[in-house]
Amino acid sequence: MSMNSTPKGERIHIALFGRRNAGKSSLINAITGQDLAIVSEIKGTTTDPVYKAMEILPLGPVMLVDTPGLDDEGTLGAERIRKAKSVLNKTDIALIVTDGAQAADNLSFENTILELTEKKKIPAILVLNKQDEWQEQEDKIATFGDICVSAKSGYHIHELKELIARKIPTEEQTGKIVGDLLSPGDFVVLVVPIDSAAPKGRLILPQQQVIRDVLESGAVAVVCRDTELTDTLNRLGQTPRLVITDSQAFEYVSKHTPEEIPLTSFSILFSRYKGDLAEQIHGVKALKNLKDGDTLLMAEGCTHHRQCEDIGTVKLPRWIREYTKKELIFETSSGGTFPENLEKYAMIVHCGGCTLSQREMSFRIAEAKDQHVPIVNYGTLIAGLKGVLKRSIEPFDEISSIYTD
Repeated sequence: MSMNSTPKGERIHIALFGRRNAGKSSLINAITGQDLAIVSEIKGTTTDPVYKAMEILPLGPVMLVDTPGLDDEGTLGAERIRKAKSVLNKTDIALIVTDGAQAADNLSFENTILELTEKKKIPAILVLNKQDEWQEQEDKIATFGDICVSAKSGYHIHELKELIARKIPTEEQTGKIVGDLLSPGDFVVLVVPIDSAAPKGRLILPQQQVIRDVLESGAVAVVCRDTELTDTLNRLGQTPRLVITDSQAFEYVSKHTPEEIPLTSFSILFSRYKGDLAEQIHGVKALKNLKDGDTLLMAEGCTHHRQCEDIGTVKLPRWIREYTKKELIFETSSGGTFPENLEKYAMIVHCGGCTLSQREMSFRIAEAKDQHVPIVNYGTLIAGLKGVLKRSIEPFDEISSIYTD
C-alpha cells in the first residue's frame, strides 16, 4: 500500500497543541520539510484544526494535526479551544509546543493539556521551541521540557522525530485485524456480495484491509460472491481456517457454511480491532429493552453518498423496527462529528469505523459507556438480529468464553 493510499484511520495521528504563536505551524513545516502550514507573526493564524497526511521517516504514514492556540480569547476563542481539545480523542501522540523562553515563567496552558493526555493515556512530548532565540540558556531551559528544538534553524528536528517514533505504540500493542487468528498457509474465504450497494470497480476499505492482513500473515485469501460460496468451498480442496462475510449477507452465508468452519464478518473483526467487542456484544442485548418513542443514534465515521437502500439510514432502522416491534426515532451523525451528550439516546448503532483511528473509535465507545448508553456496531447488531451472533464470535476465544445468550 503506497503512502498516498494509506487509510486515514491507519495513519499515526500526531497532534500539536500550545499557545498562540508558540510555533506549532512552523514546527510542522520543519518536521515535514515542506511549507504545509500557514506561518505568521500574528497570533491565532490557525483557527481550526488542520489535518495533513504525510509520509515522514522514520515514522511512516502519519496524519499531522495543527490546532488553534489554547490561550485564544473570547467566545470564538473558547470554541477554538474546544475543537483543539476534541482532537485529543483521535490523537496517537501529542506534541505540546511552547516557546522555551516562557517555560520557566508559566506552563499553565501546557500543563492543562498534559493532564488531559495523562488522563486519556496518550503519549505526550513537551517541546521547547525557538531554541535559536535562547540557545545561550539552553542548559537551564531544557529542564522544563522533553526536548529543545528550533523550527527556524532545524535544531534537534531529527531527534524530535526519533523521540516520536520511540513513543508510538507498536503493532504488538495495537494488535491485528485477523492475522493473530491465522497461520502461514491457511486458507481464508472472504464473501463479498456484489449488489446495488457495492461500490463500482472496487472493494470497500474493510475488505481491502482484511485481505492485506491475511496476506501479511502468510495465509491465502480466496474471494467470492455470496452466490458462489457453496461452489467455492466444494472446489477449495481443504477446509478453510475461516470464512469472513459482509454483514448484510450474514444469514445466507451462515446457512451455506458448514458448522465445522469458523465464521465471522468484516464488521465484527473491526469491532474487535478498533473498539471493544465485548462491550458491543452487550449492546446487542439492549434491543430487548427498547420502548416506543426511544431515540437511536446511527453513527458513521465517514461521509458518503447515501443510496436508496443505505445500510445506516434505511436497512438497519427497518430491521430494528421489525425485530423490536417498537415505534422508534432514528437520528444520524457522520464524519468527524459525534455528539458530546449522548444521554438522549436509548442506543447507539455505529459503523465499523474503518476510517477512524483506533483511539477515536475506542473513545466513542468509552464515551457511550461512561454515559450508560449501549453501543454496538453494524455487523455485531446484524449478527444479533439474524440469530448468528454466537457463531460469529466463536473464532475469538477471549470473547466467546464470556458470551451468554
